[in-house]
Amino acid sequence: MSTRRDFLKTAAVGTAALGSAHIYAAEPKKITWRLQTYAGAALAEHVIKPSIDAFNKAANGQMEIQLYFADQLVPTGELFRAMQRGTIDAVQSDDDSIAAPVDVSVFGGYFPFATRYSLDVPVLFEQYGLNEIWAEAYGEVKGVTWLGAGAWDPCHFATVEPITKLEHLKGKRIFTFPTAGKFLSRFGVIPVTLPWEDIEVAIQTGELDGIAWSGITEDYTVGWANVTKYFLTNNISGAWCGSYFANSDKWAEVPEHLKTLFKLCMDSSNYYRQHWYWGGEAQLRVEGGKLELTSIPAEEWATVEAEALKFWDEIAKTSPRCAKVVDIFKKYNALMAKAGAPYR
Repeated sequence: MSTRRDFLKTAAVGTAALGSAHIYAAEPKKITWRLQTYAGAALAEHVIKPSIDAFNKAANGQMEIQLYFADQLVPTGELFRAMQRGTIDAVQSDDDSIAAPVDVSVFGGYFPFATRYSLDVPVLFEQYGLNEIWAEAYGEVKGVTWLGAGAWDPCHFATVEPITKLEHLKGKRIFTFPTAGKFLSRFGVIPVTLPWEDIEVAIQTGELDGIAWSGITEDYTVGWANVTKYFLTNNISGAWCGSYFANSDKWAEVPEHLKTLFKLCMDSSNYYRQHWYWGGEAQLRVEGGKLELTSIPAEEWATVEAEALKFWDEIAKTSPRCAKVVDIFKKYNALMAKAGAPYR
């Protein structure tokens, strides 16, 4: 027979159990992401790792982003699809390299001569409507959310043999980005696609004649200055355009305060790159000591710039949205030219 004491004891145990269950249910589950960058380990130390380290610290145990480098989990060219499937949760890359299935992906990476300086990229996105255009384009693709764009370094040639005239580009096997390679092929360049970590060895073995993938800061940072001899001061773009993306379902699960924190860390990374590249591009030209500078005469290089405008018009015909972006580039660059120094 149950006594009053037994009843009270049972009730107390039940209350404690309910309390424990309530406390357990109230504990937030830590969100864990796997983010892969386009960059190899040495480059990622600058272009993303500081901001991810800061995010993980500031998230205070509520969320952790595990950072993976170029091709570490998924080949770079398959990153977009992998993110859509949820194989990985987020990506830092240009649209072009990850084969983003949107018409504006052609403008990611190095779209020839669209920008002259790194500050052009954020101005175009924040003040000339590219933010809205990119959001519209990616809004038509299921499974991936575009989070924002930023600027990286200019696009120069680092080569084994000197380049001092356009004809020297003919037949050169060059590691570069898809759209940049398509444009450069008009001048006899043979674009080559290889895993990022294989580039240094490919130059040493003669599989590559050079690189048109970065400015001089990256050439020194990742070791390419050790296996090339010359740096062409003419560039085909003043700044690489890259973005952050996330799997849409995973992004939706992130609470608003952590979404805000992540975007602030994106801004922090964008700011870091502005001064790291800008300072490095000048200092390493003067004091680097490994690469000899060469130049193609301005009047000859002007033919490359003129060809780029023809290339723009061809891209503009591919979709109304691409035509809109090309029109913005034209108006922006015309305005900068009229503004004069230091803008152009």
